[in-house]
Amino acid sequence: MSIVILFVASESSNSERRFDKGLAISQLKIKLEPITGIPAESQRLSLYNGEAFIGSMEGNDEVMLGAFPVENFMTLKVNDVNPNRIKNQYTDLSLVEKFELPQEEYEKRSDSVLAFKQRNKLGRFSDSRSASEADANEMYAEIAQDIKTGDRCEVDIGSGELKRRGTVRFVGETKFKPGVWVGVQYDEPLGKNDGSVEGERYFECPSNYGAFVRPNKIVVGDFPEEDFDMSDLEEM
Repeated sequence: MSIVILFVASESSNSERRFDKGLAISQLKIKLEPITGIPAESQRLSLYNGEAFIGSMEGNDEVMLGAFPVENFMTLKVNDVNPNRIKNQYTDLSLVEKFELPQEEYEKRSDSVLAFKQRNKLGRFSDSRSASEADANEMYAEIAQDIKTGDRCEVDIGSGELKRRGTVRFVGETKFKPGVWVGVQYDEPLGKNDGSVEGERYFECPSNYGAFVRPNKIVVGDFPEEDFDMSDLEEM
């Protein structure tokens, strides 16, 4: 038995394969069908050495592969001669109709990943996480007792950035996330909102001057408003 290694190239696939030179071309085409997705009767074979065309392998399907000048690492190109075939019907995922389960139905299933996490109290359903969140919310509520609307404040936004100064406009719970939040109107347009989030208004301020932060990020005190030149901002 003499084996040859060939690169098999078709419109939808490219792979390296090993074939027995004793195979008849008809047998070779049968082996190529599951590789390329092209039925044996619709295949037309040609042999290349790199980009150089060696010759067609058509004419007599009972001729053996070894009758052609095949050498290792040549390319066997398989063309589909059926003009009515839908190209890439097995490889183009855009042609596949997708099934999507509505969220409310998914949440009712008992065999889902969500149900498994709920039963085993994993991820956001874990007792430790719930306890941790409860402790954090209790801490926020305690700190917020010393923060009043109208207080001047300095906000530590982290990430090594400079602290931002502003005025406290809101202290309390919100609908967008649990726990106590502090709404601040910055002295400069460095915020993310106008005092409203997701359609719910908590205080009034100009657009991009408002922000919501946790109470532990706030320090209240005598923080005078710093000079801010809008012309400098427009030039940056």
